Amino acid sequence: MGDRNRRLVAEALGTGFLVLTVVGSGITASRLSPSDVGLQLLENATATAAALVGLILVLGPVSGAHLNPVVTLLDRLHGGIGTGDAVRYAVAQTAGGCLGAVTANAMFERPAFELATLVRSSGALWLSEVVATVGLLLVIQGCVRSGRAAAVPYAVGLWIGGAYFSTSSTSFANPAVTVARTLSDSFAGIAPRSVPAFVAAQLVGAAIAHALGRTLFPAADGAPVPARTQEPA
Repeated sequence: MGDRNRRLVAEALGTGFLVLTVVGSGITASRLSPSDVGLQLLENATATAAALVGLILVLGPVSGAHLNPVVTLLDRLHGGIGTGDAVRYAVAQTAGGCLGAVTANAMFERPAFELATLVRSSGALWLSEVVATVGLLLVIQGCVRSGRAAAVPYAVGLWIGGAYFSTSSTSFANPAVTVARTLSDSFAGIAPRSVPAFVAAQLVGAAIAHALGRTLFPAADGAPVPARTQEPA
């Protein structure tokens, strides 16, 4: 298998496992804590944050472990990946995420293919998606562009875990995961008609994060900041 195909498999597999964790832990939480939504959210957030750390640690050396089209978009804007590869990443991430949702349904003896009915649509939710996406991408940029790339898995896991509670949308912040979650009519689901606005908000967040990243972590002639070999004095 060539390097490109290996990277695409890693992105599909990683995003699939991420969605499987989001959906599967949501189903588990709703069964274990049926009368306590707060506890359900805590269980869902903890599982997702932990899975993110593990997946990024394992798959980072293979594909960069983007697992998210807006992360790939940011890498494209920084010149770290070509346009063709960025499109392939996004397709692999979305396909893998959908497979993860279907697999999660099957594991919990739900219909493998089902459409979510939970409508998530309001200005507050869209604003939350902008904020969640900006925060996620700033966390990644701040680590990578200041020479702390090794901290990315933990920083991303912590941000997503915290943003579950600090944003009203519970921090989707990922177009591929958003699309995939339409395939499970469960605690973690989102109705298909709610997806376009969520994805639009995530793209707005990516644009804002890109601008903020260039301001906070500048580089000569607009080039990406190289990783430092040591911490600044």
